[in-house]
Amino acid sequence: MDKLQMLLDIEEIKNLKHRYFRAIDMADFDLLDGVFAENITIDYRGGTYRWESEGKNTIKESLRHAFHNQSAAMHTAHHPEIDILSETEATGKWYLQDIFYNFDLDSVTQGTALYEDKYIKVNESWLILHSEYDRIWEQVSPINPKDKFTKILLKEKGIKKKE
Repeated sequence: MDKLQMLLDIEEIKNLKHRYFRAIDMADFDLLDGVFAENITIDYRGGTYRWESEGKNTIKESLRHAFHNQSAAMHTAHHPEIDILSETEATGKWYLQDIFYNFDLDSVTQGTALYEDKYIKVNESWLILHSEYDRIWEQVSPINPKDKFTKILLKEKGIKKKE
């Protein structure tokens, strides 16, 4: 595999991960059709949860219910370490920083984690085949009642959470 193609693949994988975070933070779950492999698996291990799941449609539906109209979120990934293993396989590590407000539970979760992903190239497009992370630190606290939000996109775009 030539170096130019490897560099192009690395850039495509960076864009793929950025699309994932944009999709969940903006409730654009159809965008995940071009992000997840059909047989994707996940294993997210936090201080207060562990979420394991498989299958694109199952995971999309779970995310749709997690990023609802009573939440606000911000996910950023930094310091990618991407290894191209073959023309169709790659791995990546990412440093996550996130903040998640859950207004119906009056809580804010924030922290960092280390993602470890596996990617597969299908029809010339990279997809996430497996994604997992372990929290480095996680803080859960009540939302400060003095905090005033002037815009919450998920309030407009997220599904209406059942009362």
